[in-house]
Amino acid sequence: MRSAILKTALSALLVVLLGSMPAQAAASKPDTFPLPNGFQPEGIAIGPGPFAYFGSRLTGDIYRADLRTGKGAVFSKGPGTPSLGLKTDGRRLFVAGGTGGNARVIDLRTGAVLRTYTLATGTSFVNDVILVGDAAYFTDSANPVLYKLELGRKGSLPAEAVKIPLSGAIQYTTGNNANGIAPSPDRRSLLVVQSNTGKLFEVDPSSGVATEVDLGGELLTNGDGLLLSGRTLYAVQNRLNTIAVIELARDGESGTIVRRLTDPRFDVPTTVAAYGHRLYLPNARFTTTPTPDTPYSVVAITS
Repeated sequence: MRSAILKTALSALLVVLLGSMPAQAAASKPDTFPLPNGFQPEGIAIGPGPFAYFGSRLTGDIYRADLRTGKGAVFSKGPGTPSLGLKTDGRRLFVAGGTGGNARVIDLRTGAVLRTYTLATGTSFVNDVILVGDAAYFTDSANPVLYKLELGRKGSLPAEAVKIPLSGAIQYTTGNNANGIAPSPDRRSLLVVQSNTGKLFEVDPSSGVATEVDLGGELLTNGDGLLLSGRTLYAVQNRLNTIAVIELARDGESGTIVRRLTDPRFDVPTTVAAYGHRLYLPNARFTTTPTPDTPYSVVAITS
């Protein structure tokens, strides 16, 4: 009798332990993990699933990491020019090419480059990208223009990009201009942050006309990557080691900075992507002289 009771108790305990394992595994996701030494990260994209992609501003390599373990490897070799802003549509990765003046589209299954687009031939800094509707839009911090890839049936890639000159309230000046880009909450316009002035603009994607978003006099100085979640916009202020959290009007014409997030692990984070209840940010470490042995990391915080 005693033996049967003991067996029953042990079986129940085993069931409890096994049942708790997935929850424990989920809770054990690392909140900081390394990227390769000397990698010089800039952009991040997440998905499908718990896989994050990071671009190197040095070589253009794309590194893929499993957010459950923090481990990863380079899965697509770069062209020797930067890979900055990144976005995924679930099948492909769209890459902003920085000073290379180009954009690349990469197959997420194989890492192969499906197509490369020359966006500019002179001085340029193709900085970030967003996918909205049936198009990908790229910012250029050196030239007042957006580049648009009009996607065809079933997302087919176009032969070339379309240039949309920026006009209206945005005025380019010395330094980094148009940088991070995101859709407005109603998805009828684009939101673009100008790093050097700290201003946020709403841009008509068909005309390129920009109007300043009313933030009640607040600025997004050193504004970099943007992430929209519902009507909440997360704006990374890289050298300030801060994320501004903005509650936007549905049309994107105005907003209120409701809080600013920071973390002692931040070391000039450039952009942000979400997975579950976490925000992930690569530390670009712009204030640290890069060497082949310089360590880089990714930080996760609760959103």
